[in-house]
Amino acid sequence: MRISSLLAGVALAAMLPVVAQAADAASTPAAGAVASANAGVAPDQGGASTVDEVIVTARKRDEHLKDVPVAVTPITAATLEKEQINTVMDAASLAPGVNINTDAVGRAFVSIRGIGTTLIDTVQPGVGIFVDEIYQPDTSYLLSPLMDVQQVEVLRGPQGTLFGNNTLGGAISVTTRQPTDTVRGFLTADYAGPDNYYTVAGSISGPIIPGVLDGRIGASEHSQDGFEKNVVAGGHADPLNQQSVSGTLRWILSPDATITLNAYYDRVHGGETPYVDVSGPQDYSENATLNVNSLASYIYRGVNAKGVFDAGNTKVTVIGSYDNRDGRAYGDGDFSPIDFVRAGGFNTLNSYSGEARFDTKWSDSISSLVGVYAMDSKTSTTTIETLVPLSLTVPSTEISKINQQAVFGTVFFKLPGDVELATGLRYDHQTVQSSDASQEYVANQLEPRVTLSKHWSPDSMTYLSVARGFRGGGTNGPGAPNPIYRGDSVWTYEVGQKFESDDHKLTLNADVFYNDYDHYIGQNSLAPNAITHVGFVAINLNSGKVESYGAELEADWRPVERWEFQANLTAMHARITDGSEYEQTTSMPLPSDRILFLPDWDAYVSGSYTQPLANDQDLRFDLSLVAKGDRVGSTLTPTSVPVMSGYGIVNGNITWTHGPVSIALWSTNLLDQKYLTAYLDKSLLSVALPTAPFLWNNLALDGDRRRVGVRIKYAF
Repeated sequence: MRISSLLAGVALAAMLPVVAQAADAASTPAAGAVASANAGVAPDQGGASTVDEVIVTARKRDEHLKDVPVAVTPITAATLEKEQINTVMDAASLAPGVNINTDAVGRAFVSIRGIGTTLIDTVQPGVGIFVDEIYQPDTSYLLSPLMDVQQVEVLRGPQGTLFGNNTLGGAISVTTRQPTDTVRGFLTADYAGPDNYYTVAGSISGPIIPGVLDGRIGASEHSQDGFEKNVVAGGHADPLNQQSVSGTLRWILSPDATITLNAYYDRVHGGETPYVDVSGPQDYSENATLNVNSLASYIYRGVNAKGVFDAGNTKVTVIGSYDNRDGRAYGDGDFSPIDFVRAGGFNTLNSYSGEARFDTKWSDSISSLVGVYAMDSKTSTTTIETLVPLSLTVPSTEISKINQQAVFGTVFFKLPGDVELATGLRYDHQTVQSSDASQEYVANQLEPRVTLSKHWSPDSMTYLSVARGFRGGGTNGPGAPNPIYRGDSVWTYEVGQKFESDDHKLTLNADVFYNDYDHYIGQNSLAPNAITHVGFVAINLNSGKVESYGAELEADWRPVERWEFQANLTAMHARITDGSEYEQTTSMPLPSDRILFLPDWDAYVSGSYTQPLANDQDLRFDLSLVAKGDRVGSTLTPTSVPVMSGYGIVNGNITWTHGPVSIALWSTNLLDQKYLTAYLDKSLLSVALPTAPFLWNNLALDGDRRRVGVRIKYAF
């Protein structure tokens, strides 16, 4: 058996090449990353007695949330701060129906409503990630620091007609703060224990040439030791350090023409899949037994430009971008105290993209939004694996290229009786080439969407939508029985209601949905080697059909001036109804009809109370709960499917504010809840390493325990 094939099976459910990127083990906002991202605007202190009007860009237009016939959750800068959030992953986890896990600092696993799961970064993401409208081609961007963020929008359901072909589960859109024409900024610092957790950050924005050129620049550093201790090699098994700097220039050519240029640089260093050897899925040990600490470093950098031009009845938007990621990793390849396998390597991702959109108002009742899109990306990965007892080192290199082009359009019709009909269609062409595959993957897909909405009053709207989403497939390496796996697709049927009370103190958004999901990709596995007919190789594959249905509810209530409550709830049934594709490819039965790491329900509840004090001072109390139901871990044994228990994480803040200064005492995981974010049972290793039973063990990752800290912020 090739060592690379053997080692690839070791991490199965995570299914990373051992070079895979390193870990921020947080899977919920309770992981405790602090908000270094907020601009110099103080968070909402509860002074308003009505729910704020929220503007979203879910349809590539600025629209009121209550008027948009899309299931979308906006997460504001104020929420990011009070929930101690520093990454896109933790922010998106606040939205209903969103499930995100990570076992490495360079990758995350994301699905929305059970759709779009990815368990390894060689699979294209099924949920699109966008920063200032720029598509990010890899889930690792979910772990990037949030710098100067204005809002995060989570869109549920296929978004292909406006966002792209890899949005069959939905889209996560991050909007950063733009330069201002007056001087504004902030400085903030946090420190928390018990793991030496700190953040320092700052930003300044203002005019460079008044009326012509505005600028913004921001920087942050975040560090934490983590909670895992390596009792064999010593030290911290899952540390995290992030440095980030970004800058934006906005050139105002005229009242009808604006060009924005943005550049960023992020460095992330942390643990690489620091799995702990455990007795079972209720073992919450934090003592890693690795013969060497597994660590990785990633550098992200990029530049993009955006032009917006008002040409009478048409607004033209043109975007171009370049993004680069470089990563290096080294560590324990067998996750055991036995110095048997060492693994390391490096990879590089380069991506170029361009988009042009034309938003035209033809009359008071008809408008359209049409556009074109193109992207080229190239990933080069070199893996270096060493069999220590034999002093044998085996390098391997794989290059993958993705080329995409698309045209898309939506026509909006305003009909009598406050009815709107929106019909959209996207055509995508995609090619995936791999140096390890004898063939290339090619797809040509249509993604339609039809939405009908009715306003019963200015504050009440019902909508119905039908949409198809698609994600591209890819190629496997030598020995795979399926050199090519096809893309997966879903038809989503949805009915939603948006409501705001007459006194504007209460908003309620609810929806029910049904997903018919074909050629599901997310169940990565092992399969018999088709070349040597000896041993197994790790592969990506289509697993079959999935049926997913459920309901979502979101509420925002301000009964009186000083109190505010927010909540959301998802109840969902997502099951694999036909696993024949998995069984035909692997020659093994599908272990479970449940989707890995996906709960049947999740909830978020938050309450805030603000007490005004003398001399322009406020004291605000925040308390929130993030909860998920039980989830299944990874196994190859249908008779013994591991179940990770559900959990609830409580976060809290007490914040004193006096003008531009605020001081907060905060805690994440206040009750010190124990929970797992990932679990792989020993059957995976027994199949991958049949002649090495001394390496067979169960592997798990713990969620972060309680932190208590203080934050000081000055906004100007």
